[in-house]
Order: sequence, then C-alpha cells, then structure tokens
Amino acid sequence: MSEATPAAAGETPAQWHVGPLLPARLRPLDRSRLWTELVCTALLYWAYTLTRNAVPAHRTAALHRAHAILHAEQQMHVDIELTVNHVADGVGWLIVGMNYYYATLHFSVTIGVLVWLYVRHPGRYRSVRTALYTATLLALIGFASCATAPPRLLAGQGFIDTVVVHHTWGSWASGDVASLSNQYAAMPSVHIVWSAWAGLTLAFLARRTWVRILGACYPVATFTVILATANHFVTDAAAGAATLALGFLIQRLLTGRPAYPPLRRNTLTPSRP
Repeated sequence: MSEATPAAAGETPAQWHVGPLLPARLRPLDRSRLWTELVCTALLYWAYTLTRNAVPAHRTAALHRAHAILHAEQQMHVDIELTVNHVADGVGWLIVGMNYYYATLHFSVTIGVLVWLYVRHPGRYRSVRTALYTATLLALIGFASCATAPPRLLAGQGFIDTVVVHHTWGSWASGDVASLSNQYAAMPSVHIVWSAWAGLTLAFLARRTWVRILGACYPVATFTVILATANHFVTDAAAGAATLALGFLIQRLLTGRPAYPPLRRNTLTPSRP
C-alpha cells in the first residue's frame, strides 16, 4: 500500500528554514546597552583606520582597477559618470550643494537614523543595526582586498574633482582632509550602503508618509551625488547595494528573523512617531 504524500493528504509541505545560527541568549529582542554600541562603533573605526594606513601600498593597483571598471562600463554602455559629472558641474550652486551633501549627510543621516532607531524602535534596533554593521565590515574587507580609485583620480579621462575646482569643503578624499581618509575606498560605495540602509529603515519603520517618502528618495539622491562629484562609478554603487543585501542576509541567518516588519504597523514596538 502506497503512502499518501503531504499534498495528497491535504497538508501544507514543510518549509525549509535556515537559522538562527546564534543561540537564543545572543539574539534578544531588546536593545543593547549604549556603551556596547559605542564600543562596536569604535572597533569599526579602528578597522577603517587599518585600511587607511595601507593606502600608499594600494595606489597602483587601485588606479588599475578603476581604469578596468571604466573600460568595462564603456563596453556595456553604462558609463554615465562623466556626463553626470559635467552636467552637474555646469550649475554652480547645484554642484556646491552636492559637495556639502556628500561630506555631511553621509555621517549625520546615518547617525541620526541609528539614534532614532535606538530610542523609538528598541525591538527592531539589534537586527537593523546588525545588518548595517555587518555590511560596513564587509565593505572594509573590500577596501583592504580590492582597493579602487574614484573616477576623479583618473588622469586623462576628463573627470572633474568638484571639491577642488569649486574650493568647497566637501569631501574626505579631496583637499586638506585627504590625509585623514582612504582615497582608494571606492569599491563598494559605503555612501550607497549607508544611504540605502537609512532609507529602508525610514521607509519601513517611520509612521509619517512624508518621512517614508524621504527615506525612499534618499539613496536615489545619494546615487546622483556620488556620480556628480566623480567619487564613484555606477559599478561601485551596485557593489554597495549588493553588500548591504548580504549584510541583511547574514543578519537573517544569525537571528532567524527579518530586520524589518512588513509595510504595516510594527507589532514589536509601541506605536510612536
């Protein structure tokens, strides 16, 4: 006598689940203590410092990779960076504003969303923060193993370093502050990693519609700015998006739960603005 299959018996086939890989005690729902977050941030900055100190040894390889990326994009006809760079540079107030956008919002918006998340959504904080920190760590590994120069450092290709040309304080990789940053950390784009993370967090967790819309628009605006200022290739941005997606995947495997709820009222935390 043959046995009935689950489908024949009217049963729902079992779903395959991967994770959580961490034990329950290491994946609580409540937010961590503030000092723990400060230590994690300090460790990430220390890791970044290690990549920055290795910059001189990476210069030749970084420039070679940048030329290879540009050539590949030209072959695929997606090399829009030069056009965006020159069009934006032709409007003085626009490109100066983009220079300041590039220098300031990258850090301030990310920190602001982290603080907002910590205060307003403690039940989601650990998971969402873990995705961000994981993606950032992956990006640092990318910087160390695959140093890549930004378009503005490619001599003879026509790219304009808009910070230098317009004498604005607008980039950690141009002018007087260049010595404080890794100038060959273009691949993947952390500007895309962080802006997409902040945008998704606001889009999923904010209550007000206009805040959600701003969240959705923020990574798009950042993508435009990084091209206009000649700080990244399209390929760098795509790699940044992939890095963030991998960060969320690792977070899901570790905790066994999604970072964000469905696009409806968050049931894990009180209803707050």
